[in-house]
Amino acid sequence: MKASQFFISTLKEAPADAEVVSHKLMTRAGLIKKLGAGIYNYMPLGLRVIRKVEAIVREEMNRAGAVELTMPVVQPAELWQETGRFEKMGPELLRIQDRHGRDFVVQPTSEEVITDIARQELKSYKQLPKNFYQIQTKFRDERRPRFGLMRGREFIMKDAYSFDRDQVAAKASYQVMAAAYRRIFDRFGLTYRAVAADSGAIGGDLSEEFQVIAATGEDAIVYCPQSDYAANMEKAEALAPAGPRGAATQALTKTATPGKSTCADVAELLGVPLNITVKSLVLATDETNEAGEIVKTQVWLLLLRGDHDMNEIKVGKVPGLAGFRFATLGEIEDHFGCKPGYLGPIGLKKPLKIVADREVAVMADWICGANEVDFHITGVNWSRDLPEPDMVADLRNVVAGDRSPDGKGELAIERGIEVGHVFYLGTKYSKGMNATFLGDDGKPAFFEMGCYGIGVTRLPAAAIEQNHDERGIIWPDAIAPFTVVVCPVGMDRSEAVKATAEQLYADLLAAGVDVILDDRGERPGAMFADWELIGVPHRVTIGDKSLKEGVVEYQHRRDAAATKVAVADILAHVKGRMAV
Repeated sequence: MKASQFFISTLKEAPADAEVVSHKLMTRAGLIKKLGAGIYNYMPLGLRVIRKVEAIVREEMNRAGAVELTMPVVQPAELWQETGRFEKMGPELLRIQDRHGRDFVVQPTSEEVITDIARQELKSYKQLPKNFYQIQTKFRDERRPRFGLMRGREFIMKDAYSFDRDQVAAKASYQVMAAAYRRIFDRFGLTYRAVAADSGAIGGDLSEEFQVIAATGEDAIVYCPQSDYAANMEKAEALAPAGPRGAATQALTKTATPGKSTCADVAELLGVPLNITVKSLVLATDETNEAGEIVKTQVWLLLLRGDHDMNEIKVGKVPGLAGFRFATLGEIEDHFGCKPGYLGPIGLKKPLKIVADREVAVMADWICGANEVDFHITGVNWSRDLPEPDMVADLRNVVAGDRSPDGKGELAIERGIEVGHVFYLGTKYSKGMNATFLGDDGKPAFFEMGCYGIGVTRLPAAAIEQNHDERGIIWPDAIAPFTVVVCPVGMDRSEAVKATAEQLYADLLAAGVDVILDDRGERPGAMFADWELIGVPHRVTIGDKSLKEGVVEYQHRRDAAATKVAVADILAHVKGRMAV
C-alpha cells in the first residue's frame, strides 16, 4: 500500500469526550470516528487492525476444530422468550418490532439461536462433539457508553458454543478452547493473564477470563508471582488463616467514640491498628410464596475485619444467603436498637444469624460497635463475650500481601482489561429450550454446552492501553495496521531516494511484509509524527544525505534513536527485528 492511495487522517487534539488513552489515540490516529453514543465508524486504519485480530482468531479456532457460521444480528424474540431472557434481561437488550408488530432483539450474544440450530441439526451422539463459532456484530444498549471501543454499544465479538454428550466430554471441549485461547493471546503479542473467574448461578469451576494487563484496566487481577495461581477479584481467595485463636488478654470495655462511626475513625481515635476492628454488615433474605409475596424475612449480620471489604459473589454463595439484599434501616433498628455506624453482635434486640469471616473467627481482643450511638466495645472475645458465630466463611476481597491459597507465596494485585472469556454452561440453555439428542442408549439427553467469547473490537483498545507513550500508539507486530512504514525524505526531489524507497518497498512486499510507503511528500517532522501517532512498529527513513554514505535509518517504535543500516542489509535487518 502507498500512502497516497490510502486514507490517513490524523488529529492534533483528542475530542473532549475521550476519557481514556485508547479512545484519545484511536480517534487522533484516525482509526475510529464517532457516529453516535457508543457507535463508531471503523476507519481504514482501524479496520486493518480488526481484520488482523479476526484472522488470528479464525486461524486458531479452525485449528482447534471449531466450525464457522454466522447468525443474524436481529433475532426473533420467541427464542429469547423460551429461556426467559427476553423478560429477565434489562434495558441492555435492545428490543424492536417489525412492521407486523412482531418482537425481535438486536442480539448481544447468541446462545438461543445456536441452541435452536443444535436441536434441529444435531440428532445423535454420533454427531458430537461440535463447536460452532462466529465473528459477528453485537449490540448492548449500555446506559452510559464510554471509553471508545472499551465500552461501546455496537461491537464485534467472536463467540463460540460447544455441544457435547456428557460432562466429561464438555470439560474436554472446554480445555481445547482454553488452550486455543492461550495460543490466540500469545500470538497477539500482548501481556495477559488467564485468571479463574466466578461461574455465577451455573456454578462449577470451569470459567476463565483473559485479561490484558494495563494500569487503566477496570478489573482487579489477583495472582501469585511465585506460582501459577491467578483469579479475578470476585473469585480470588487467600490461604485460610492458621489457628488456633489467640487467648483473651483484655477485659470487655464499653468505650466512648463520639462521632466516630467508621472502623478507620475508631482505630485512629483509640490509637490501634485498623485490623483489630470488626465491621458489621447487615443483610436480609426474603422467602416468597407462589404469588411473589414476601412471607418470611431472615436478617443476617456479617462480621469482617475493619481493613477488609465484602465480596458480594462469595457472600451470595454462603448457604442461605443466595439472593441477599442489604437490610433496610427499619430492619436494622428493629434488631440492633441503633442506627448504622455503631452496630455490633453484642446486646442484640432480636436474634439473627451471624456469619464471621474466616479472619474474624480467629481474632481475639477485637473492637466492634456497642449498638449505642457514640460508643464501641473493646476487648471482645468469642465464647467469653458472645457465642461462636452461626457460620464461618470466606466473605472478603483479598488484599495484596495475603498468602496465596496454594501456599507458594504472597498475592499481588494488578489491573486488567477483560478481552476474552471461556465458560462451561452445562445444560442451562439446552434444558431451557428442550434441546436434546439421542444418546448411545437410545434415550434423549440434553446437550452439555460451553461458550467462549473474544472482544474483537475491544482488543485493539486494550492493546493501546498497554502499549503507548507520549507520542502515540505502539502496536505489537501481529495486529499493527502496517508492520513497516518506509519514509522517503524529499522523494519528489531526489531520484536516488525515490528509487531506493520503491525498491525497498517492493522487496518487503515480495518478502510478505505488510508495508506502506509514505509517498505523500510530507515534511519529515509531520511524516514522523503521523507514524508515531499511528504506531507502526518499524520505520525505515531514506534520505539523500544517508544514501551518500550508503546507509538508511531504521527505528523501532520503542527505540530511543535510529540505527544506520547499509542499504544492502536493510531488508534482512527489518526482518530480523520483526522476529524479535
